[in-house]
Amino acid sequence: MRIRPAYLAAPALALVYGVLRVVDGFDGVRGPGPAWTLGHLAFMGALVLFIAVFRDMWGMLGRGRVATVTLVVGLAGIAFTFVQFAIDIVVGFMAADHEAMGPLFDQVQAVPGVSLLVYEAGPILFYVAQLALVIHLAVQRQVRLWVPVLVLLQVLLPFASLDLIPVGSLLAMVAFLPLATREDKRPEVSLAHA
Repeated sequence: MRIRPAYLAAPALALVYGVLRVVDGFDGVRGPGPAWTLGHLAFMGALVLFIAVFRDMWGMLGRGRVATVTLVVGLAGIAFTFVQFAIDIVVGFMAADHEAMGPLFDQVQAVPGVSLLVYEAGPILFYVAQLALVIHLAVQRQVRLWVPVLVLLQVLLPFASLDLIPVGSLLAMVAFLPLATREDKRPEVSLAHA
């Protein structure tokens, strides 16, 4: 058995982001500050790890057309979400306080296409692809049905409240545990024949 740490590290970093987001909002105001910056950096790290996770799932699915389209959609979603979080960090550094962040975000989102691609539709691609990949794995019976159910809950919880991101991240860790610890079914290559 080979451990694939990205499957657990990605939701763990998302959990760090979610917890720091809640901590940052205790006073009713989010950002700027250390919790804002560290939380966003943690989620950016999670996104980088999700590239490896998506690529691994794509390989498990046999790299067919549907899996490849889903991978490309997911990578686009990761890229848009990464840009969003990078913008958030830059705005956090530029703003003296929370009130000063609003006009800076308005300037960024006034650029044609940014609001739609970076803040609205783009990031949804990341979550849709994540769910589609695990559903595809369940259809192929490579994971049990509860895996996509937990991933669906993880995807939907932030729509109810962004303060539920830590709960969703824990669900993702549980969902991805079988993928992180699965047996590698590829045949062993003998050194004598290599």
